[in-house]
Amino acid sequence: MQKLLIIDFGSQYTQLLAKRIRDIGAYSEVVQFDDKISLDNVKGIILSGGPDSVYEEDSPTLPENILESKLPILGICYGMQLIARKFGGKVETRDVGEFGKTTIKIMDHSKLFENTDKEFNVWMSHKDVVVEVPDGFKVTSKTNNGIIASFENEEEKIYALQFHPEVKHTTFGETILKNFVIKICDINETWKLTDFVDEKINQIRKTVGDKKAIIALSGGVDSSVAAILTYKAIGKNLKAIFVNHGLLRLNEAKEVESTFKDYFGIDLTVVDAEERFLTKLKGVTDPEKKRKIIGEEFIRVFEEEASKESDCEFLVQGTIYSDVIESAKSGKKTAKIKSHHNVGGLPEDMNLKLIEPLRELFKDEVRSVGEILGLPREILYRHPFPGPGLAIRIIGEVTKEKLEILRKVDDIFIKSLKETGWYDKVWQAFAVLTPIRTVGVTGDRRNYGYLVSLRAVDSTEGMTADWSKIPHDVLDLSSRRITNEVEEVTRVVYDITSKPPATIEWE
Repeated sequence: MQKLLIIDFGSQYTQLLAKRIRDIGAYSEVVQFDDKISLDNVKGIILSGGPDSVYEEDSPTLPENILESKLPILGICYGMQLIARKFGGKVETRDVGEFGKTTIKIMDHSKLFENTDKEFNVWMSHKDVVVEVPDGFKVTSKTNNGIIASFENEEEKIYALQFHPEVKHTTFGETILKNFVIKICDINETWKLTDFVDEKINQIRKTVGDKKAIIALSGGVDSSVAAILTYKAIGKNLKAIFVNHGLLRLNEAKEVESTFKDYFGIDLTVVDAEERFLTKLKGVTDPEKKRKIIGEEFIRVFEEEASKESDCEFLVQGTIYSDVIESAKSGKKTAKIKSHHNVGGLPEDMNLKLIEPLRELFKDEVRSVGEILGLPREILYRHPFPGPGLAIRIIGEVTKEKLEILRKVDDIFIKSLKETGWYDKVWQAFAVLTPIRTVGVTGDRRNYGYLVSLRAVDSTEGMTADWSKIPHDVLDLSSRRITNEVEEVTRVVYDITSKPPATIEWE
């Protein structure tokens, strides 16, 4: 199969880039910068971004066979700076970087920019800049600050972008990638997500054989899709385990149990482990420690349940790529953002072998796989909910009292969004309980209660997100209901920070 090769230098967006290529209909493969790289069937190469500076000691460099191949090359961010340095250009660090939305202006004709506007917004994330392009290369665009945003050598088919076309916030990002993949690399549009589904079912069937597997089922989109995908592969040899760790939203445990037992008919065991998890979390305030404690305790519960089954050797998880990338488990140079309980929070001494069929996919792709498998919309389009649950939406120590407060607040916010038609307009919405106490007035009396923050974001895959522009009257409705119905809360704020620089969850 014709493919496009993506060389990973540690960018947070590498698999997102691979996904964008898949969206175009081309097969893409991600390799590490220091792997022994085969160029069989490769029609083009993309050099990803990364956290290093090209002039630092031990920073990743270009594999020699890449340049010798004479294949079309597209360098993005760090990849652009590598190309500039390799061919004799000049790269410098600026005191002030460019992060987030930036406007660029096209300076010269380029196949990359065909069918785009002459001026449009792109997504930047850099402090290093190319100040001189190599001989034989021309500048094709600059930012409004005069910084080189792209350059190329059309004859050698080498192209470089300082911005990230793979991020949805780049207005013509898909067009630019399509121009490179189809017009410059001449790759056929033949790859489909149904190919992925068939491949994974066969892969799971072959891996498990006549053994048994358990799946960590949370009732969320990811674990639900993973459950049905695995069930299609091994049928009754799959047992679903739902762990009520006491960190769930209001009435969630009952809803999950009834949905999967009644709708899917999957063998489901519910484990009440609230006291067990809360005891482990007592006194813990560091968010990374919370995640690791929850991750390990989940595994211990699953191991205990698996031991009750004969020939049960495998644990299936609904891990998706945004979990992997933020836990720094995707590449050798990837920076850790936070340890997801099902990735960076896993213990090293596990008795079960992991199967993660959705590990390479993003949330929107997972939903598409769910549609292929026939899952109902009410499951597929629930807002994402983190595995560690409300533990990472309570800043500081987790207690039963704080959990009850947050459950009430979160439930009111979600119900307000549903009643006003805004639930399906945002990608994810939730409440955060802060440790801050503020003075309020309730019934003419002083009330020293908690400050809660409401958070809603618009996203596609969770790797980047804009804060949702929910109308003031909807926020006002939510705030009044919360302060009227939850006496422990005296102040409500709304988080208007995008990702980056923030993450979607607070911890």
